[in-house]
Amino acid sequence: MADYQAPLRDMRFVLNEVFDAPALWASLPKIAENVDPDTADAILEEAGKITSGVLAPLNREADEQGCKWNEGEVSTPEGFKEAYQTIVEGGWNGLGGNPDFGGMGMPKTLVAQFEEMMQGANMAFGLAPMLTAGACLALDAHGSQELKEKYLPNMYSGVWSGAMDLTEPHAGTDLGIIRTKAEPNDDGSFNVTGTKIFITWGEHDMAENIIHLVLAKLPDAPKGPKGISLFLVPKFMVNDDGSLGERNQFSCGSIEKKMGIKASATCVMNFDGAKGWLVGEENKGLAAMFTMMNYERLGVGIQGIGAAEASLQSAREYANERIQSRAPTGAQQPEKAADPILVHPDVRRMLLTMKSYVEGGRAFSTYVAQWLDISKYSDNDEQRKHAEGMVALLTPVAKAFLTDRGLDTTIIGQQVFGGHGFIREWGQEQLVRDCRITQIYEGTNGIQAMDLMGRKVVGSQGKLYELFVQDVANFIEENSSDAALKPYLEPLAASLERLSDVTEHVIKQAGDNPNAIGAAAVDYLDMFGYTALAYMWAKTVKAAAPKAEGDTSGFYTGKLKTARFYFDRLLPKTVSLAEGIRSGSDAMMALAANEI
Repeated sequence: MADYQAPLRDMRFVLNEVFDAPALWASLPKIAENVDPDTADAILEEAGKITSGVLAPLNREADEQGCKWNEGEVSTPEGFKEAYQTIVEGGWNGLGGNPDFGGMGMPKTLVAQFEEMMQGANMAFGLAPMLTAGACLALDAHGSQELKEKYLPNMYSGVWSGAMDLTEPHAGTDLGIIRTKAEPNDDGSFNVTGTKIFITWGEHDMAENIIHLVLAKLPDAPKGPKGISLFLVPKFMVNDDGSLGERNQFSCGSIEKKMGIKASATCVMNFDGAKGWLVGEENKGLAAMFTMMNYERLGVGIQGIGAAEASLQSAREYANERIQSRAPTGAQQPEKAADPILVHPDVRRMLLTMKSYVEGGRAFSTYVAQWLDISKYSDNDEQRKHAEGMVALLTPVAKAFLTDRGLDTTIIGQQVFGGHGFIREWGQEQLVRDCRITQIYEGTNGIQAMDLMGRKVVGSQGKLYELFVQDVANFIEENSSDAALKPYLEPLAASLERLSDVTEHVIKQAGDNPNAIGAAAVDYLDMFGYTALAYMWAKTVKAAAPKAEGDTSGFYTGKLKTARFYFDRLLPKTVSLAEGIRSGSDAMMALAANEI
């Protein structure tokens, strides 16, 4: 198993050469003073050292040990507390946080690269800072000034961590039927009672305090999603001077035994009249929670890329070292008993598929992060509104497509190893197990597809979709005279036209057939994702082609050859996906329940 190394060269290429992120940052006054190219590069370099040198070495053994539960207390695997302290001391918890409360105020385009490194190095550990960042985002956007001043500085520093408590045993996707209740007190606080499940890092021994953001219903709340409120519920009460007081009235009832991310505590949390404070307005908790969903769902997509990158690194090293049989064209290393398996076309197919998904996915996650930065920091109302529309459209694609392809990539990486990939010591089977959850949490990928197809595309009658179409069309038109790009622009335009055709088809079908959206959704999201990655690979060719001549490192020429593979072997999947979408819902809805 190769030691994980942060892919800094590729990240710098995506940030600086494909997207020219420094120019974007300089154009946004709200963050221009926080970040410049030198600062960004220093952050990337240090992040690479910490993730590769501190987090990655813990990953294997932590998976073997897992977290331990004992009478409500959760202990983490060996080395986690020390690693967490390293993260805290470096200020990494607050990398993207509000500087007014101790955060560093870095743009998401940069933060996304650190997140990928952390998730690729050690996903189970990386979930802890990820959940804290999400809690901070919701609190910063909706909490009162008093709550922000009291909690955010210690959360950004990592002295306190955060957790998000949404799901209940009977309520997952349908949060409108939650039963957790909040009773008001005379002092403005609330007593929160109920049970939450699947709470990532809801209890642990790494931070002094854990700040839970809990969805609950007030006594006279309307039924359904419009009756949900959000409450801040600390593990330990916080005194007026900032010191910790008595323990609050809730506990961890158990931790789940899981397929993957075993070194992360997935908790059942029992609230028994725990004292909490309202975040935002009454009955608008779901809207407050969705403030951080775009960031969190992109973060989960980035987890898929991180696991895929780790798998690619190991598979690539193994393919160069493992010798089996001779190349079809004759011995490549006659001095050895056999050639490295890298010489075989099928192994090349697997590795290039992995590389296509990883590098295309990294570009796509940065592309979405760019729109998040514009939507958050732009002073131009029209520009900000446009970016918000792009974020709304692209977020479900980023979450679902990147995690679906992430799992595909880890499985392919396991396959490269053959029988050794099935053995735990090589690490590939752990990446498969860990990556699997990314398709499930933060809204299953089927739900993401329904969100894209139903709310974003059909719900807007295609208006949000047209934002993406125009962006791609502008790129094609602006680069129509570029000889290096021409072989890629024509199939990109054809794929975009194919996607637009099925978009129009489903919008029309949805008016008469209630099942049309659900029947098309998953295939549509995949088709959208493959087209979006083709756009990313075209952007990559534009950046790499001028530097490919005389490239002795193989970096730029490798980009061009991988782009060619993507367009020749992977983008054609959109043809079959389109045919499946056009077939409609009849075949899948024809069977009665007892016939399935």
